Amino acid sequence: MPELSVIVPTYNEADNLPLLHARLSDALAGEAWEMIVVDDDSPDGTAAQALALHEAGHPVRVIRRIGRRGLSTAVIEGMLSSPAPVFAVIDGDLQHDETLLPRMLATLRTTDADVVVATRYAGEGGVGAWSAQRARMSRLATAIATKVLRAPVSDPMSGFFMIRREAFDAAVRNLSGEGYKILLDLFASSPRALKVAELPYVFRTRQHGESKLDTAVLLQFGLLLLDKTVGRFIPARLVFFALVGGLGVIVHYASFALAFFAAGASFVAAQTLATVTAMTGNYILNNMLTYRDARRRGVSFFTGLLGFYLVCSIGLLGNVGIASYAFSLHYEWWLAAFAGIVVGTVWNFAASSIFVWRRRSF
Repeated sequence: MPELSVIVPTYNEADNLPLLHARLSDALAGEAWEMIVVDDDSPDGTAAQALALHEAGHPVRVIRRIGRRGLSTAVIEGMLSSPAPVFAVIDGDLQHDETLLPRMLATLRTTDADVVVATRYAGEGGVGAWSAQRARMSRLATAIATKVLRAPVSDPMSGFFMIRREAFDAAVRNLSGEGYKILLDLFASSPRALKVAELPYVFRTRQHGESKLDTAVLLQFGLLLLDKTVGRFIPARLVFFALVGGLGVIVHYASFALAFFAAGASFVAAQTLATVTAMTGNYILNNMLTYRDARRRGVSFFTGLLGFYLVCSIGLLGNVGIASYAFSLHYEWWLAAFAGIVVGTVWNFAASSIFVWRRRSF
């Protein structure tokens, strides 16, 4: 049985994977270890590369996920699949310094630390060749995470760390799995304060493939923060869903004004166009942001859009029905309208989560 499972979440890392495995083999020579590749159905053949390593006799296992994506959930599934007492998490893009792994393992063996974090923001650590803008964004996200969630570490956004099984097992049922920052999720979800050790490293430059970082990743970071601060009272995805709905109201009125006043369309035609435009915009934004980890592509994108139209049409009927009923009971008009909005939003969120994006938990 391996003492250490190295979890490698991947998406389009076919060129990097053999190099990473060779480097891990050199760094962990003499240790009982395995590499678990958790691949989100990469179209470039990453899973096939991992299977080839396994078939060649190397200690490599592959979990291929179909129809879902997300770094945090990939790491969680990889850890749950392993019998090892210690887990390490490392990116598949060669930007993390794998030569640090023996020191991380030695630290767990010789101290009572629960987790060893490879940090870019302590000692001789650094972000390498990052642009000034990316460095500022990372520093800002780190400062927010440290203050909001009180993570006792200089680099809570690190994707390179090692953790004991018992610490992971204690936190796993509280993990949100949102976004790309599984370490931050672990700190926020642990029922007790984790004992932390830090080792500095310098972030490398990617050799092959393209970076997965974009604006949506930062929004997913916000989703994680929401989940860990207000998630016990209201689902973080519902907050995002409602914000997108608020933008949809603006789109609705803008579309209506263009059609009715500028183009001279009838009221019914303008209202119909505005409604369809707003629902379409809401669907696209929710698919990109709120449900990024389950987003639809290709033909599935359009079938999901039709399902979203149906869900929102039912929600509209509920909105109008509840508002009308509340108004008939002599509630103030704004309160009756608000009641309708709440009912419609909650229905649209719950129904679209289940029937459009196939999410069974909120």
